[in-house]
Amino acid sequence: MVYAPGAAMPLSRGAPERWRRVLGTGGSIVQFDNVGLRYGTGAETLSDLSFSLREGGFYFLTGPSGAGKTSLLRLLYLAQRPSRGLIRLFGEDIVTMPRRRLPGFRRRIGVVFQDFRLVPHLSAYDNVALPLRVAGVEERDLAGPVGEMLSWVGLGHRASARPATLSGGEQQRVAIARAVIARPELLVADEPTGNVDPEMAKRLLHLFDSLNNLGTTVVVATHDLHLISSIGRADMLRLDRGELLDPTGALRHPPRRAEA
Repeated sequence: MVYAPGAAMPLSRGAPERWRRVLGTGGSIVQFDNVGLRYGTGAETLSDLSFSLREGGFYFLTGPSGAGKTSLLRLLYLAQRPSRGLIRLFGEDIVTMPRRRLPGFRRRIGVVFQDFRLVPHLSAYDNVALPLRVAGVEERDLAGPVGEMLSWVGLGHRASARPATLSGGEQQRVAIARAVIARPELLVADEPTGNVDPEMAKRLLHLFDSLNNLGTTVVVATHDLHLISSIGRADMLRLDRGELLDPTGALRHPPRRAEA
């Protein structure tokens, strides 16, 4: 199967009940209140961040190098705890949450890294299957979902290939398939198009767009202004020197979406 922009994302067996949770009420899925992050004893990397991300929203995170984008993403996917402030994720305070509960929360978040972070000795199929195996899905139940996901990203014919034999664009598509195979409620992508050509960047963005159309909240960090302009409904999070630029207050107090 060759990937076509705008193609529908497959819904594999066993997914509908979980997917109804993703297609939620449109409330806030993430809330930051006066969040600060400091590494060591130096100046704060992030300062006084206050914003809300709505369920089902699409957000671009922008800002110059060194602005703190990766640090903010690390807070979003629970790789880092803030030095101060409150973060609520899926309606719960994750700052004071016991560490034993964090793995369950992380499974509700998909992460796409700029450097792919594929397991080099595993095939494309096994890399994509990894989150399901970690979640305890039986081997006999993997072939359908993993095959559908690889086909969705246009790599059904490369299932047995290892990362070293894949192009940069192919590796990134495997990384995206791995990030979304468990149907995350929140997808976080750190410069996902930084290592691919413009045409591939558009194709990758179509994948994120398809996922967002099914209800997943998407946050994409990027420097690519052309990419940003291609999703008209997306909102902008702009960081500068560790501070969020929000002159209208719309990020802290987002307007309610009109009822369908």
